[in-house]
Amino acid sequence: MNNSGQPLRYVPNASSQESSFPEKQSSNGALGISPVPAATTAPRVRRRNRMITSCLECRRRKLKCDKSHPCANCTKNSRDCVFLAPALDSASQMRLTEIKEKMGSLERVLEQDVARNSTRPQSWKADPEGEHVDFAPEPEDEKNLEPTPLATADAVYDDDADDDLADLGFAMGRMRLSDRIGGFFRPKMAEELSVSLNGDTADSRSQSQKSLSPEQPVEQYVTSPQYNKFLAPGPTYIAPSSSFFFSSGQSSTSLIDYLPSKLIANRLLNQYWLAVHPICRIVHRPSFQRRYHAFWADIEMGVEPTGSLQAVVFAALFSGVVSMSDNAILMEFGTSKKDLVDNFQMGTETALGRANVIRTTKVETLQALVMYMLPLCRGEISRSHSALVGTALRIAECMGLHRDGTEYGFGPVEIHVRRLIWYHICFLDIRTCEAQGPRPHIRSDEFDTRFPLNVDDEELEMPDPPTVSASRWTDITLTLIRMEANEMCRVVWIDRQRLETKKISLTAVLGKVENFRKTMRDKYIRFVNDNIPIQRLGRQICEIVTLRMHIMVLHRYHNSVSYQIPDRLRQIIISSGTEIMERAIEIETSPALSPWAWYSSAIQQYHTALLLLMEIHAFPHRKEAARIWRCLDYVFEIPPNIPKDQRGKWVMTEVRNKMGIYIASRKVMAPSSMLERIGSQSTRSGSATSASPPLTVGKVRQGNGDFAYGHAQGGAATQPTLRPEASKSDASSYNGAGPQAAMPMPAPNTQSDKMLDIDWHEWDKLFPPDSNPNYMT
Repeated sequence: MNNSGQPLRYVPNASSQESSFPEKQSSNGALGISPVPAATTAPRVRRRNRMITSCLECRRRKLKCDKSHPCANCTKNSRDCVFLAPALDSASQMRLTEIKEKMGSLERVLEQDVARNSTRPQSWKADPEGEHVDFAPEPEDEKNLEPTPLATADAVYDDDADDDLADLGFAMGRMRLSDRIGGFFRPKMAEELSVSLNGDTADSRSQSQKSLSPEQPVEQYVTSPQYNKFLAPGPTYIAPSSSFFFSSGQSSTSLIDYLPSKLIANRLLNQYWLAVHPICRIVHRPSFQRRYHAFWADIEMGVEPTGSLQAVVFAALFSGVVSMSDNAILMEFGTSKKDLVDNFQMGTETALGRANVIRTTKVETLQALVMYMLPLCRGEISRSHSALVGTALRIAECMGLHRDGTEYGFGPVEIHVRRLIWYHICFLDIRTCEAQGPRPHIRSDEFDTRFPLNVDDEELEMPDPPTVSASRWTDITLTLIRMEANEMCRVVWIDRQRLETKKISLTAVLGKVENFRKTMRDKYIRFVNDNIPIQRLGRQICEIVTLRMHIMVLHRYHNSVSYQIPDRLRQIIISSGTEIMERAIEIETSPALSPWAWYSSAIQQYHTALLLLMEIHAFPHRKEAARIWRCLDYVFEIPPNIPKDQRGKWVMTEVRNKMGIYIASRKVMAPSSMLERIGSQSTRSGSATSASPPLTVGKVRQGNGDFAYGHAQGGAATQPTLRPEASKSDASSYNGAGPQAAMPMPAPNTQSDKMLDIDWHEWDKLFPPDSNPNYMT
């Protein structure tokens, strides 16, 4: 109390505000709400932290306690003398103080929310996604950051489009690109690359080198011998057939027409257990083996097995064939892989037709359908795959698989299988959405099916089966990692839409991702033994799918046309993208992981390499340059005769040419709003004045900021900015040698300076600099 009788108020300073930032994840999964600036809120009241030394009885009766045990008052009145626990140590006391401060901060935010809701007009509608709207103040460096307008969720095509042309995009090395990248439709991708290429005035290639990446009109390029080659489907592409959808269930073909000998079938089933089951687990192995023996028992007795049993057995054999290499099939079976795949695909589709898959109510038939789709939906996915997944989803919902089996009294094995099938459908929903769009059909609030238990298959048939997951690596752990990561991708997908409407901040979404990564490490990765190949694979997949979420969130802001993306965000893109590439390459090239390399294209598709290429082309002297180029050489299969300083331009030219051909052939239509923005930008760039200078990227001048892929529009150079505390030696270590090192630093820009006001304290909580050795210093 002061002399006037008013309670003393504690006015927090900047450091106390930072320490009160709630780090815990809220109930809806968002990062805790950041504190409101002191200028707009009432000052906090300092909470009392004085240690209590009196016994509880004296404290309750307001008597003076002599601090002895028992005290005189309790001894006199024959009462139990109880003291509080000994005083906390300094660390615990500080933690207690911090918790109290956070409680006070949350109480103030709650009061503001109540006041805001009470004054909200009656016409206000809830978030259409059914999500909590994050009213936390947006960080200063995010307020003006906008996603590129050259990417949209929906695609439209002219009626004159060639439907005979495969909708798989085009091949560029080991990558397959189409008009949809990262789940977004980019109809002007070729123009974006053209502006970057046309601005490079330092093209020192010889004529023979330029001929390796010809810059010729679309019409001339279509007639070149390479046209059909790069647009043709790749060797791993398997197109589904519609025959089993429209069949009447009565087929003139016999099961014997496709069934191999039991010896060959056993070999293929063993291949399924080795290469498919660990990474795409969709059956309960002991019960499936009993069904497999029953299948052959019927065959040996001359009895035709049921349609559902035929379908699930053929789907397993088909998956086993797909997972084998061409050479292994040729050596073991004396035939080509394509012939064997065609035989078992036709056998599986015939069996599904016999099982009446369209109107089935049998879980085993749906299980066979999903098992059949898993090897189909990997790297190259067409609209037919997407339509097939949509059909499977509708069948599953009609059968109630979106409701957990415990609600209907199923046994442990039946519950386990139903959960496996449902979450594989969830994965296929996300995978086909990324490839063909436009958005996931499954919503997290529309199903309550739980994840399968983290237990071995044999444990589910014990007299007393487990009801909780085990804290160890089990047979299903790798599949669970994929399932949980896929559901987190679904959350991020919805949050990307909420970001555009400012219902959540970029910091909050990245906080969700980081919390999820930490949870996965604590829940599964801590049990990994890298000497065991399948567990090593689990670590790699977990890192790939969780780091990829950073790219999902940030890649549309990488080429924001209004403001330059903060370098801290740019570094997250570069570090995460490089690590994704390195881990993915290890899966494909490591001999120990070779049994599962066939499925790597379903985990990632190397699209991050294009983002890294744009970055390294603009800033060739980054610390990560050597690592990035090792990945790019592998992904794009750059010819060895291309000079090192021209590799980036060669790849960009090839991508630009092929993308232009593909988009022109598909008759892709861009939204009117996008065309209007492009037209206005072109007009401004044609009459540029000193007040609006062209974009400078190192020594490259860009005429149109909207098309400068990966860089912002504006007068200042887009050289990455260093942290405020970075020293001069830090800057010199980044610039390195070469033309970029001699480039003067850009003049201050009042608009860009807003982007430099970054809450470094909060970023260090999410992305500690010590844990990121690749950070550009």
